[in-house]
Amino acid sequence: MKPSYVLTIGEVVRRSGVAASALRFYEERGLIQSIRSGAAHRRYGRAVLRQIAFIVFAQRVGLSLDEIAEELARLPRGEAPSRRDWSRISRRWESRIEERIAALERLRLGLTECIGCGCLSLDRCRLANPGDRAGKRGPGPRFWIGDPQSRSPKTPRQ
Repeated sequence: MKPSYVLTIGEVVRRSGVAASALRFYEERGLIQSIRSGAAHRRYGRAVLRQIAFIVFAQRVGLSLDEIAEELARLPRGEAPSRRDWSRISRRWESRIEERIAALERLRLGLTECIGCGCLSLDRCRLANPGDRAGKRGPGPRFWIGDPQSRSPKTPRQ
């Protein structure tokens, strides 16, 4: 790496907004890599900033670290990935992002509605989930999960 493209761990922390402990953890997991200086200090290529941004965003989208590692393994090592590389990865995310958006919409719309969790504490629960009918379909907030069969036939979609 050229010296102008080498960043210290402190510089990466400041630019990425990720804690040094997280960087070391990512490196232990093989998500990012560094080189060591003569004094054994970590040094990173500038391309690591995009990889870290990718890791942070991928976690927000809901990918596990194993899934993130799998995606990063498809990228070239030691050089900045191309636009085509990132485009290929982002296409694989589209359905996951759409699912996440739909789940957030259900959450937003259901904040004041019965969610089928079994608490039966809201007035609407008696109408939407009489006798905890949703609980017979499985655990958790069945309406938020998107289990349409948990709904009473007379209850409109929330």
